[in-house]
Amino acid sequence: MALGSAADFRFAMRNLYLYHLKTLVALSTIVVFGTAYSVVYNTYLDTSNPLLTHLPHPLHKSHYFASKSNILNVLFIKKLWGWTSAAFLALYLTSPARLQTRERVYTFLAETVMWLLFTGWFFGPSLLDRLTYSTGGECLVHLPSGALVTVPSELCYTKSTVSAATHPDLFAASLTPLADDWRQVPRLRRGHDVSGHMFLLTMSMLFLAEQVSHSIRMHAAGGAQEMSAVHKWVVLGNMVIILLGYLACYTTTVYFHTPFEKITGFLLGLAGYAVTHTSLFRTILRAKPRQS
Repeated sequence: MALGSAADFRFAMRNLYLYHLKTLVALSTIVVFGTAYSVVYNTYLDTSNPLLTHLPHPLHKSHYFASKSNILNVLFIKKLWGWTSAAFLALYLTSPARLQTRERVYTFLAETVMWLLFTGWFFGPSLLDRLTYSTGGECLVHLPSGALVTVPSELCYTKSTVSAATHPDLFAASLTPLADDWRQVPRLRRGHDVSGHMFLLTMSMLFLAEQVSHSIRMHAAGGAQEMSAVHKWVVLGNMVIILLGYLACYTTTVYFHTPFEKITGFLLGLAGYAVTHTSLFRTILRAKPRQS
């Protein structure tokens, strides 16, 4: 059923509600359990502490997912919006014609904008970087001697590489001469370091669950014959990505960030996703293109 009227749109939203609720309950349960576990068993690393964040996780030798180099983190979490985009595009392009609506494309574009604003650019630094800086964050460089040097915040925002050769004034007071080949990209530390992973995992999993639900509802309503074999495999692939997202949420809440940073990341992810369910966004979707 195409969403061609306000009544159709409201009907679709009511049908999607249960799918959203199930995904939200699953994510909330994982976040609460993982965070509680990390507190009770002291398994989390305070990533905003500049004295700790550059060190391996204390449990990295005995707990595979406590290592930042684990395959789930390197190939999945750090490239999550790429996986999300590929999963959505494959799902959309293989969907039956009546599921290829402009509303779904606009929703994807809106979520992509949220991803960019929170993690990439918001008239300069991203929203997450601005939040860290506004709560006491500092742009820091960790020297080989163990000393911390505060540098201008612009170097963190631009992710510039610094060295004694490129920025001699920054290290003039260093008691230990720096090697000629030493270089480092400054990082924002201290302040409230919202879990960007939790933000993106929450938003991505809710978005993909919504998109998959279109195909599930159509199949349940007897429209399976309209779906190609390729589309059914793509739906399965999307479900695998969602399950990996659940696992990534669990490992993040157990091993990284303070409890409050994980919770705020989760809540901001909900907010980023909820943008596509605001009255303003729905009004835009219901607006018919002008006829030339």
